[in-house]
Amino acid sequence: MPSPSQDPRPTIHVPGTTSHTIAPRADHNREGTLRYLRAGSGAPLVLLHTVRTQAEHFRHLIPLIADRYTVYALDLPGMGYSEIVPGASYDEPAMRAGVERLLTELDLHDVTLVGESMGAVLALTTAADLPERVRRVVAVNTYDFRGGIARSSLLARVVVSGVLAPGVGPVIAGVEPKPALTKILQGGLGDKSALREDYVDELLQVGRRPGYPTVARGVYQALPSLIAARSRYPEVKAHIHLLYGEKDWSRPSDREANKKLLPAADFTQVPEAGHFIALERPDVLADLLNAVA
Repeated sequence: MPSPSQDPRPTIHVPGTTSHTIAPRADHNREGTLRYLRAGSGAPLVLLHTVRTQAEHFRHLIPLIADRYTVYALDLPGMGYSEIVPGASYDEPAMRAGVERLLTELDLHDVTLVGESMGAVLALTTAADLPERVRRVVAVNTYDFRGGIARSSLLARVVVSGVLAPGVGPVIAGVEPKPALTKILQGGLGDKSALREDYVDELLQVGRRPGYPTVARGVYQALPSLIAARSRYPEVKAHIHLLYGEKDWSRPSDREANKKLLPAADFTQVPEAGHFIALERPDVLADLLNAVA
């Protein structure tokens, strides 16, 4: 397989960022090189992206917070431009291990973890594991409910069901027409215009990396482990802010269940917003983060 240096380069540059990597640990066979973007100065803030995206998901948020924080936007294992390792797991514990590598290898302390969707679950479980390093978690539209992205639309249900199907699943995972990906992602937005064409093109480029269909299928298969991770939420000692879009895929009952699990957490619902708040309302996230930097 190609090494990370042979992968295509991102087509989007986030102003003020530089790209960096973390090498795999010598005694961990299933680990690959992790890629992250860094920007700004101040207390460390780590951004964790959603299902089927990458660090550039936060392209509009990073410039709004880089004056207050040193921002680290991670490509989760196998995603974006992090290395694809044959046989690697994409269940919640394996993805969480990638987040924890970032915090420990860079020796970050007093960290604010900001995760959206799958990244929100990983922010909470990482905080449970590393209480000495994490002081705050902002969990945006936690991806911890039955159905997941299949709630986006009928098209999403058909595609995800096909990807997960035995036999044909890997083949379907490798076929990603631009109109279909656009439609599925727009199903996570209240404001459909927030999905820029250049961002879809970037995601499609990543999707053509050798081995990526296996990653995509593994991530969709990981949903049960993300749901199971809810049991870890009450272990978090850091301050928690739950943020939901009014039109998120989660149901009111899903949100209430997490509020009951985390009675001390702050809770905000963003009117008219969908699942991808970092794309359509980065200002809301920036205001929340900058108010307490």
